[in-house]
Amino acid sequence: MAKVGIIGAGSWGTALAVLLHKNGHEVTVWSILKEEIAMLQEQHEHKDKLPGVKLPENMLFTTDIAEAAAEKEVLVLAVPSSFTRSTSKMLKDVVKEGQIIVNVAKGIEEKTLMTLSEIIEEEVPQAVVTVLSGPSHAEEVGKGIPTTIVVGAKKKATAEYLQNLFMSDVFRVYTSPDILGIELGGSLKNVVALAAGIADGLGYGDNTKAALITRGITEIARLGTAMGAKFETFCGLTGIGDLIVTCASMHSRNRRAGILIGQGKTMEEAMGEVKMVVEGVYSAKAAMGLAEKYNVQLPIIEQVNEVLFAGKSAAEAVKDLMLRDRKLEISAAQWEA
Repeated sequence: MAKVGIIGAGSWGTALAVLLHKNGHEVTVWSILKEEIAMLQEQHEHKDKLPGVKLPENMLFTTDIAEAAAEKEVLVLAVPSSFTRSTSKMLKDVVKEGQIIVNVAKGIEEKTLMTLSEIIEEEVPQAVVTVLSGPSHAEEVGKGIPTTIVVGAKKKATAEYLQNLFMSDVFRVYTSPDILGIELGGSLKNVVALAAGIADGLGYGDNTKAALITRGITEIARLGTAMGAKFETFCGLTGIGDLIVTCASMHSRNRRAGILIGQGKTMEEAMGEVKMVVEGVYSAKAAMGLAEKYNVQLPIIEQVNEVLFAGKSAAEAVKDLMLRDRKLEISAAQWEA
């Protein structure tokens, strides 16, 4: 049995708290919101973000981040990506040397173009920073629906320790040393999922969705490999796997926001109606910053930015994508003489 602190009591943090408790670990859940912790203590259910998933009576809840981190072998950082830096600053003085932090949020910081693990390492240098990612809606994990995911760590022993911590008969965990590839796949798929949702909102069909998924993973892999990530990562669970589930499911807040935008809502109106953090909006500008830095073309992500931030109509963005210059699909393939 391990002692685990869950830093962030949203849908994903709560679902992982339930999973880890069922695995026999002692779990303490932290939130900065007093009303959220009061709800969890009194009702043992997150009525707003994970309704129907009951939390055990002996699970601990606190608004004291030092209490959540004290004597814990592992901290699961489950706050929205836009709060990763501020929460990491709060952890700086309470995390012990060598304590493991598992980041489960997905995003890229717009101003610095840093991945979330890079932010955590900068703010909490004494921690061992790892990631957990893959095609995994909190709503399904909380209900024990079979899910497969990847843990990324610099050292094999750390990855295998976390694999054993999280793995169960309904939660299969693979390991990988490619932290960068895992994080880029998890972050950029949210932007492509916005595009998929926009296409749905416009009334387009399965052909369009398939095109966005396949060309979207091409863009993600193009940028990722230029940055030094492994191509194989984008063919796996945290690449094409996560992209498929986020583009296709109504659990996906990014797809839902995209649908509303495709139907004519503004970005702000769509985010307000979804009532949860739409990570793809925060990663879209950062993706274009990385594209410029590494001299990589990301036409789908570029059009999403135009719709989100430049007032371009969704229909016009799709038209511009369709009328781009003619291209080869597989540039490395050779024609017959």
